[in-house]
Amino acid sequence: MSIEKFTPNWMTEEHEMVYDSALKMFKGWEPKDEQWRKNGMIDRAAWEEAGENGFLCVSIPEEYGGGGGDFGHEAALLYAQAEANQSGFGGMVHSGIVAPYILSHGTEAQKQEWLPKMATGEYVAAIAMTEPGTGSDLQNIKTYAVKDGDDYIINGSKTFITNGQHANLILLACKTDREKGAQGVSLIVVETDKVEGFERGRNLDKIGLTSQDTSELFFSNVRVPQKNLLGTAEGMGFIQMMQELPRERLIIALTGVGAMKLAINLTLDYVKGREAFGKPIWKFQNTRFKMAECYADYLAASTMCDAAVDAMLEGKLTVPQASLIKYWVTEKQCDVIDECVQLFGGYGYMTEYPIARLYADARVQKIYGGTNEIMKELASRFM
Repeated sequence: MSIEKFTPNWMTEEHEMVYDSALKMFKGWEPKDEQWRKNGMIDRAAWEEAGENGFLCVSIPEEYGGGGGDFGHEAALLYAQAEANQSGFGGMVHSGIVAPYILSHGTEAQKQEWLPKMATGEYVAAIAMTEPGTGSDLQNIKTYAVKDGDDYIINGSKTFITNGQHANLILLACKTDREKGAQGVSLIVVETDKVEGFERGRNLDKIGLTSQDTSELFFSNVRVPQKNLLGTAEGMGFIQMMQELPRERLIIALTGVGAMKLAINLTLDYVKGREAFGKPIWKFQNTRFKMAECYADYLAASTMCDAAVDAMLEGKLTVPQASLIKYWVTEKQCDVIDECVQLFGGYGYMTEYPIARLYADARVQKIYGGTNEIMKELASRFM
């Protein structure tokens, strides 16, 4: 049992092929999923498999080792990952966020150096913004870099960093001028295998996303070449982040839509097979009404996101649009999955059931990428 297939306008035959192929790969990981959740991270071999299959950096031009696709290819991958319920794979950060930063703002030498390694999976990438005392308030980060000869020396710490345990390449937000606010922020690339003084802290124990490594990172007199400054000028980091964050927020929303669809389909299967008082739960009007309401929310969210993908492909997705889409879709994601858990009854609370994991995974969607309160604040500034 499933809701009808909804094919967005942006999805070409090529996008569908990517979706189908990626779905096959992600579903092939299912036998490993339980162990990955116990380990707190997926295996490095999974990253290499994704690279071999061409599912890393799909929207990066071929001249830099990527797939030569567009944002629609990234969206197709996100939908496939959600359909397979493989939330542990941090490809959305690696390919959907870090790689576009380098492509849009890096020098030619930086693009040639780092993107091909990311496309194969030789490098796993992370972006490090959040600090123990600073979440959405990025202009007040404390991690700093000072010049020393041809290098920067970096000191500070980061937390809640997706891909932190695996990362070979970290796009680090830091202060290159501590006397300034946002104008003092720069992005510097740290290649972890080439430096001393870098340490990975705990792989953090989370409510959800249990197979996705999320780490503390520590930088103690870490020396990196000044050529690792993203772009050619200091103090551009905050501007770069503001330009790229709409993409990140749309990615989060697309993940939410995919999770909603899976939750609805899992619940339809359950309520049509589970009996209570001598008949399937589906026969109760309340069940049918609740499922119809969930389906309506899914249709609204998916239509909103598909329009946003069109806007992204045309280079027209704005900060307030992306902010409100992220806010609204993730709120609906949590509401819909909560209703689905309720219809599962006690079984919905058992982690052996995928619906329980979807429930736990959903909650952070309203927090990362900028809290939903920040999303509303940002959007209101443009009204």
